[in-house]
Order: sequence, then structure tokens, then C-alpha cells
Amino acid sequence: MSLNKETVFAPDAPKGRGPFPQAVKYNNQLFVSGQGPLDPVTNTPVTGTFESEVHLTIQNIKKIAAAADCDLTDALKLTVYLTELSNIPKFNEIYIQYFSEPYPARTLVQAGLRGIQVEIDATFICR
Repeated sequence: MSLNKETVFAPDAPKGRGPFPQAVKYNNQLFVSGQGPLDPVTNTPVTGTFESEVHLTIQNIKKIAAAADCDLTDALKLTVYLTELSNIPKFNEIYIQYFSEPYPARTLVQAGLRGIQVEIDATFICR
């Protein structure tokens, strides 16, 4: 039995830095690979303030979701990786600018990210 899965590519989002797609869509489910603050054109990290990295990361996820006919309101689950847990309050301030109630389920963990301060992967159910 073969899976009816489709690789999603958003030309206006970073293509990633490894052998994996931006996302995979299976029926109406979308699984977005871990995204960080990468420049969509150069595919290199755009480091700066924590806040600017979070905004760029979520904007990249939004572009990938749009390429699969989804939007941020379709998000079911996010896994957020931060280098410093002390940034959780700042993250939450930005998070509510992009997501609203009912919020997606969320896991937030501290991680040793190389050269960036945030990475997020996401699961969506697209309409």
C-alpha cells in the first residue's frame, strides 16, 4: 500500500539545510519540517534579536502553509525549540500576534541550536 503523500515547496520560503522537504502533505494533514530564521533567498540564518528571529521563523511557516492551501488558523500542534527558556515570555508575546484562540497544542523545549535562537515544526489540518 503506498501513501498518498505530497512534498510541499513554497518558493518564497527557505528550502531548508538538509535532505528533507519544507513540508509533507498527506490528505488534509500538513507536517512542516523544523523551520528557523532563514532568509528565503540565500537560505542562510538571519541572526539578530530573539524577537526578529521568531517573527521570521513564523513567517516562513506561514508561507509554507500557504503553499499547501493552509493558514496559521489551521495549526493543530507546534513544537518550539529555544536556546534559552528565559525567552519564553518574549516568545509568547510574539506568538499571540500570529495565533489566536483556540490555540494549537504546543510543546516548548530548550535545545542546543547552532547559530539560531529558535526553531519550530508544525502540524496542520488544512480545509
